[in-house]
Amino acid sequence: MIHYLLKSISYIFHPLLMPLLGVIFYFSKTPRFIPEPVIRAKVFSITILTVILPILIYFLLKTIKQVESLELKTSKERIIPLILNVLILILILKRVLPYEEIPELYYFYLGILFSTLACLFLAFLKFKASIHMIGSAGFFMFALALSIHFKININGTIALMCVILGAIATSRLHLKAHTNAELVMGVFIGLTPQLVLLNYWL
Repeated sequence: MIHYLLKSISYIFHPLLMPLLGVIFYFSKTPRFIPEPVIRAKVFSITILTVILPILIYFLLKTIKQVESLELKTSKERIIPLILNVLILILILKRVLPYEEIPELYYFYLGILFSTLACLFLAFLKFKASIHMIGSAGFFMFALALSIHFKININGTIALMCVILGAIATSRLHLKAHTNAELVMGVFIGLTPQLVLLNYWL
């Protein structure tokens, strides 16, 4: 029972969902007026580019035997998906979330881009940083920054995110998907770009 619970945590809080979750969280908390059609268009575009497209790419790579599983268990398997994800993130920054429209989301995705590049660099060095921890830690830092930026109380959300981070780390260790070092490196890679970029929008 515990095994299936911990395994389900890895799927429920999959790193593919974290960029989209950041966008939804922003629109739910921002005090700024943003027309509803604009919000729907942004969420729809992000869903297509960060969730649907990567899943289709995964099945294509699996068909041509470039990856074996959704877990991307080896550092070699990660290289092509990460390169393609970098290209997708650049497209989002250029077309979907340009700086002039929503600076907070622009810098959030810029941080995700830097985290992805760092993860790709480590993959070339045959080090497999936890992408689950990268995604969840990056979202955690962004949510915390938004609470300061907009002066809103999200203590409940922050507490919940701390529990979720712990649950994800426990899940990855239980499934033997990562070592402690890979989890710690994932948290570092996820948090650091978001933290550094706060100087430009907070």
